[in-house]
Amino acid sequence: MTTTDTTGTEDSGAHPRFAEALSGLGLDELRGRVRRFPDATRTAAEAAAAIGCELSQICKSLIFAADGVPVLVLMDGASRVDVELVRHELGAEKVTRAKADVVRETTGYAIGGVPPFGHRTRTRVLADRSLLAHEVVWAAAGTPYTVFPMEPEDLIAHAGATLVDVRERSS
Repeated sequence: MTTTDTTGTEDSGAHPRFAEALSGLGLDELRGRVRRFPDATRTAAEAAAAIGCELSQICKSLIFAADGVPVLVLMDGASRVDVELVRHELGAEKVTRAKADVVRETTGYAIGGVPPFGHRTRTRVLADRSLLAHEVVWAAAGTPYTVFPMEPEDLIAHAGATLVDVRERSS
């Protein structure tokens, strides 16, 4: 596996599990579009700065626990997830942010590098409608140093996500 520079012109540098998932989904062409950065892109702000895009063009992959069951929420980088809206959407009693060990056990990736698909286990996926505001969004490619671009509709479809409105509204 070759690493890429920030122009993304060489082969991926994506996490091997994620690269395998891309192949399994027939998305091999995306491997060449993965960008690897020398500094971590663990947060949405770090990723947006490294890529040179708007914060809202980052797709965060966040794991929550709904009544103890992991659920993935895809959210634009400029917004926060309203856990009450997630709770209502899932019909759960309680929704909390998952702990780091649960994230790694569920997805196979560390926080800051969780991609929207290609996880170790299959989980329910919710995608906030705010992702559709852009032609292209950027998501983690399995490591805190790698990201990839994708049209939001395609990303949502490949993640098997249900489109919802779970973004925190400013009061």
